[in-house]
Amino acid sequence: MSNVVFFLVPGVHLLDLAGPAQVFSTAADFGHPYTLSYVAEQPQVTSAQGLPLTAALDWPELGPEDLVVVPGWRALTLVDAPAVGDTALRALRDHHARGGTVASVCAGADALGRAGLLDGRRCTTHHDVQDELALRHPKATVVRDVLFTTDDRVVTSAGIASGIDLALHLIATRHGPATAAQIARDVVVYARRNGHEPQASAMLRHRSHLDDTVHRAQDLIDTRFDETLPLAALASAVGVSERTLTRLFSRATGLTPLRYQQTLRLERAEHLISHGVTIDAAARSVGFEDARMLRRLRSRTP
Repeated sequence: MSNVVFFLVPGVHLLDLAGPAQVFSTAADFGHPYTLSYVAEQPQVTSAQGLPLTAALDWPELGPEDLVVVPGWRALTLVDAPAVGDTALRALRDHHARGGTVASVCAGADALGRAGLLDGRRCTTHHDVQDELALRHPKATVVRDVLFTTDDRVVTSAGIASGIDLALHLIATRHGPATAAQIARDVVVYARRNGHEPQASAMLRHRSHLDDTVHRAQDLIDTRFDETLPLAALASAVGVSERTLTRLFSRATGLTPLRYQQTLRLERAEHLISHGVTIDAAARSVGFEDARMLRRLRSRTP
């Protein structure tokens, strides 16, 4: 996703737009090659909050690695939604047909529906218009009580702040959960889970706190989980005593630093085993001297 294009409609909600834009902009600050651009059907769009926004009229050339995001807008019902012209709907369809990813925030899902991209796919939107979305697009499966859904490169989110969750999910999918956690920490938000669905990564699952000392310790463990990391060295690296680090870490994550490292090792080992790697080889790959500890940890996992 080298290019991230936001399609703006009149009455666009600022946070629907600014949340994902901030995530991808921060990813670019960290060295990932994202270019953000904004298109609309008129050169100036007034947001729901009254701020005028300028946008390009011409769509950039897009490839399979690029992303188009449709932020939501203010409307009491989807019937009252602003019109979206055939040119924009065709641009959405064509980008997806060429292998690209299309995403929406809040009521933006209705634009994807009008482009035919929700047919036969799971989707979600803001809880106030979920029933109406299902009526307007009966071939879609509207999922309730989740932050976002993904289905064949069509990604929809529940609305407003959930656009941040959607963007972090896309970052995690592309660059790994450690990068998503780093960005979440930088913009001071929780790296949250997708509603009722199980969280995919321990790195994200244990980042739902705002303790900077613990985040810095986790950064070290995340990047070096397959190495021996003595508690004394870890505490020294983040500038606190061993006792203080253990206390802060346990309070923030529910785990000791060692248990957190073991959780990362186990998760990675399980991934390798699921792809045909032997238990012995997986154990060595994640930093265990032999498979005994890995077997012990696996036996504890329900």
